Amino acid sequence: MSCVLLVEDDRSLGKTLAERLAKEGIDVEWVETLAAGRAAAGQPWDLAIVDAMLPDGSGFDLAPEIRRRSLTPIMFMTALNSAESRLRGFELGADEYLPKPFHLKEFMLRVRHVLQTQPPRRLTRIGGVSIDWDAMAVDRADDERVFLQVRDCRVLQLLIDAAPRAIDRSEILDRVWGETEFPSQRTVDNAIVRLRQALGDADGSWIRSVRGIGYQWAAPSK
Repeated sequence: MSCVLLVEDDRSLGKTLAERLAKEGIDVEWVETLAAGRAAAGQPWDLAIVDAMLPDGSGFDLAPEIRRRSLTPIMFMTALNSAESRLRGFELGADEYLPKPFHLKEFMLRVRHVLQTQPPRRLTRIGGVSIDWDAMAVDRADDERVFLQVRDCRVLQLLIDAAPRAIDRSEILDRVWGETEFPSQRTVDNAIVRLRQALGDADGSWIRSVRGIGYQWAAPSK
């Protein structure tokens, strides 16, 4: 299911669009201000639909923040239909620019066009945590996006793919660091510490320590 962020201050229009997106099988979060859009911008959305004129600022200001934190495509919708406004939107990286007023059918056609032309994102969601494998990042509802080191990301992928089997530290070293390097098993332990911090797994209930072996991915499946 696609996940869309909708930033629209007009309650009537926002409600209509949110309901139409949901009816089309799209998971949507609707917010009404620039501040709320900024708070949600770091999440792994498949599309951000942004009104350019918001009560607390310009929706155009949200685009650079989204671009700094993710590869989320952006669609602006606005009554600002001058050539200069459209050019500004596309210069900010917009994938679509929809002038108001518009027909709901055109709205959905443009949404579908953006979603269908984007490469599928590799995401794993566990509770309130999303792992964005393409960006090598972890998104938590209560925190900023955390970017993982390349090898930490490989360790996490290895643990998840092997679950419920526990993996020996030596196997992790061989498969992630390889035989050409000579790290110690402490290197694996340090990677696990960083992963637990990124995931918010303070008690080690998701990445379990298995005495005498190594580590096991034990997070809930949903």
